[in-house]
Amino acid sequence: MTTPASTTARLLRLLSLLQTRRDWPGTVLADRLQISHRTVRRDVDRLRDLGYSIRATMGPDGGYRLDAGSDLPPLLFDDEQAIAVTVALQAATETNAGIEEAALRALATVRQVMPSRLRHRLDAIRFTTLHRPGDAAPVTASPEVLIALSTAVRAREVLRFDYASRDPSEDDADASPRAPRRVEPHGVVTSEGRWHLLAWDLERDDWRIFRADRISPRTPTGPRFNPREIPGGSASAYLSARFRGSDAADTWPCRGTVILDLPASEVLPFAGDGTVEALTPNRCSLEIGSWSWGALAAAFGRFEVAMEVVGPPELATAFEVLAARYAATATYPPTPLVE
Repeated sequence: MTTPASTTARLLRLLSLLQTRRDWPGTVLADRLQISHRTVRRDVDRLRDLGYSIRATMGPDGGYRLDAGSDLPPLLFDDEQAIAVTVALQAATETNAGIEEAALRALATVRQVMPSRLRHRLDAIRFTTLHRPGDAAPVTASPEVLIALSTAVRAREVLRFDYASRDPSEDDADASPRAPRRVEPHGVVTSEGRWHLLAWDLERDDWRIFRADRISPRTPTGPRFNPREIPGGSASAYLSARFRGSDAADTWPCRGTVILDLPASEVLPFAGDGTVEALTPNRCSLEIGSWSWGALAAAFGRFEVAMEVVGPPELATAFEVLAARYAATATYPPTPLVE
């Protein structure tokens, strides 16, 4: 006799199969579940009663297809899917897109129904999302690596890991083995689709940023450490400053202002984190920053209109250098050789 527990387990197994491919012949489902075709039909009806839209398909064998329904039925995730969903929800709580509160409620709901083995893994994942214009943040590091890094940060334990070089050819088996890195991990940050670890490098006696997808953690971890004061106050602020070319404050090291012969409305969509101020209907001032004066001058030049430098003097000098460089480039290609 079939018990309620075995019926529930069978329904979950059936639902899991239906989610993995578009069409399932009834005979194949019966064979995979080791039940009769009649029992498959009854189980499909039970899933329909729970809100799943399952359509019978035509054909020699007949079959079933899981379609989108008008209501949201219970969802079924494997372990890796559950981790991916919760990591994405945690990141969504910091998006500044107006969905933070809903994402927080969804995260609490998902966590509440998770088995304890997954809940412990997910509680170990702690990270900060660093947002910059045009960012996208897909997870590029494995959940196991993120959990190892976050656990070490949370436990304040020295972390040992192998770190792949930028050039994969440098990591072949013939190369001399490299000593593992030893660091005091202070934060995990995601930015522009990549995960980063901010840590104090014990060998180099300085702060370092490591890409998580190049890290292969070693076990066991080292002794506990007392956390250091992160420049800028937090891991995300420090990384943001470094990405801007600054060693400390989360600001561009070079900032300047020009007056553009363009309406403010045409400049604003391309100002990024800059400041636009309308001066007349057809003129505006624009203040932006960059990692160097040359890069700043080039950023202003993309508007391709007459402009006036307001300051500072370093920006005017950068325009002079850039103008000379562009003038020299305009003479290229050189005169062909006469045969």
